[in-house]
Amino acid sequence: MGADREGGARRGPGRAVVFAACGVVLLAGCASMPDSGDLRGVESTPRQDTQVRVFAMPPHEDASSAEIVTGFLEALTSDDPDYEIARKYLTKEASDKWRPLLSTTVLADGPGAEADRVPGREESDGLSYTLTGARVATVDAQQSYSPADGDYSETMHLTRDKKTRQWRIDVPPRGVVMGKSDFQRNYMSVDKYYFATNTTLGTSPHTAAVADPVYVRRNVDPMSEMVRSLLKGPTSWLDPVVRSSFPTGTALTKDVASLPPDDQNRLTVLLNDKAARVGLTQCNEMAAQLLFTLQNLTPTVDEVELRAGGRQLCALTENDAEAIAARGSVERAEYLYFLDAEHRLARLAAATNDTHPDPVPGALGEGDTELESVAVSRDEDMAAGVGRDGKNLYVGALVSGGPLGEPELTSAGRTAEERLSAPSWDAQGDLWVADRDPRHPRLLMLKEGVGDPLVVKTPPGLEGRIESVRVAADGVRIALVVKQGDRSSLLIGRIEHSENVKAGEPAAVSVHELRSATPELEEVTTMSWAGDSRLVVVGRERGGVQTMRYVQVDGSTPDGPVPAALSGVKEITASEDARLPLVGYSEDGIVRLPSGMQWQKVVTDGTAPVYPG
Repeated sequence: MGADREGGARRGPGRAVVFAACGVVLLAGCASMPDSGDLRGVESTPRQDTQVRVFAMPPHEDASSAEIVTGFLEALTSDDPDYEIARKYLTKEASDKWRPLLSTTVLADGPGAEADRVPGREESDGLSYTLTGARVATVDAQQSYSPADGDYSETMHLTRDKKTRQWRIDVPPRGVVMGKSDFQRNYMSVDKYYFATNTTLGTSPHTAAVADPVYVRRNVDPMSEMVRSLLKGPTSWLDPVVRSSFPTGTALTKDVASLPPDDQNRLTVLLNDKAARVGLTQCNEMAAQLLFTLQNLTPTVDEVELRAGGRQLCALTENDAEAIAARGSVERAEYLYFLDAEHRLARLAAATNDTHPDPVPGALGEGDTELESVAVSRDEDMAAGVGRDGKNLYVGALVSGGPLGEPELTSAGRTAEERLSAPSWDAQGDLWVADRDPRHPRLLMLKEGVGDPLVVKTPPGLEGRIESVRVAADGVRIALVVKQGDRSSLLIGRIEHSENVKAGEPAAVSVHELRSATPELEEVTTMSWAGDSRLVVVGRERGGVQTMRYVQVDGSTPDGPVPAALSGVKEITASEDARLPLVGYSEDGIVRLPSGMQWQKVVTDGTAPVYPG
């Protein structure tokens, strides 16, 4: 597909391309292809910028079966809100039954289509095509993304109307199918927000707001679509650990087609009678969910007004929403922490360009114990460190003069690599660590960092050994690097706390439904949370070199630039607060990456950099 430099239009297989002053318009489904022969590799649109709009074209008179197949597949990649043009390629009965929103199948390239003809037989009034390709992912009816692999093959059947003699599809594919580049152009990942049900943020009264990423069509009224998606409730993976403040059955009123904010960035949302009797506190929570969800969309929303039953329920601004619930850590990180040349805990002011570290007050910074890895609690009052040999876990307050007591935990592993991982603090002030002893591998949690460790139940059949642990700021999701043979993967799990325990017994904690966040990587070297639903990962693909990238918790790749290249990365840390830079430990020492800049050296003789968490 190509276009003349001076503008105008050039026709190609299944498309016409029109360049407009404000962007590029692609007309999908143009009828300019041969009326015989098989279709192979229906080409996926090369990824364009966000101004590209694709509009479908209906089938022309006497279109061949091949043109109908191509036109329909192209129409699936268009910005047609209700797939009305795509339905014109279907028989009426097929159109009535077809449910395009049930699923989207993403293939590495556009779907190939081959006619299933019997040799020696002329084209009849019925014809089947087999759609093929390599699976990349699926998006389900809840708009939840899941990586996928393997071959895709599905049969599509066409019939020729006996009266009009026009070809139409009477058995379409299930849902929507398209190539990866078309998916990236058509869809975007957006976080909707719910409230954690079994965690509190330390001693803070704040409720933890948990991000639930979904994919919506970027050019088809994404703001209205996100509101509707939020009202329907959380995706099934997150549902066991979150709640919504919207009453069950709450929806937009039937007369609401779109939800544009006014010129003051105020959005008025008209809800049905299910929400008519909510109190002010509950309504404010509902409005906070909406503000968090819509914050990253364009145009931005600074205030939400909720109405139901003919009256205003509440109005809430963005600043007010922050007082109702917290995304990420309640406290902005004050310091960046790391181990100095003597393997003691040191720190630098996190939000400055300071390169002159100070020892951390307390036994882990001022004492004699040498450490290999560390973690600092999110309120920056406590720290945990694993000794140089990986055997012992120490916990101490960040207060000068405090003694370092006996180890809270000791591993029986034979070597440092088979002992304790780097620890991680959750939002409740509990400490997590993995014992990598092959003879007795365990994921452990220490309540408030002390006492007898609680063995965390992991999903049955978990293969491999947990190498590293990072708990999200919301306290309900955990990132694990799991090693099996020569392969190490980043898995995201859901943390659940049991409620019905016998008197005197400790509460049970378990991790459920682990899913891969890095299906393309063969080896994960280091990782860190870097947002409400995003992580930064260092690893390599099969046979490739080390790379650094952002990944979503659902295994998709977020929009936006990747981090600048950094060679020899051994450790990486990030904050859920996007204003703080990435920090890495590489062959150059400790370096940081301010937004829009290149890596800068911070400390030459230092290791194990971490933000609180």
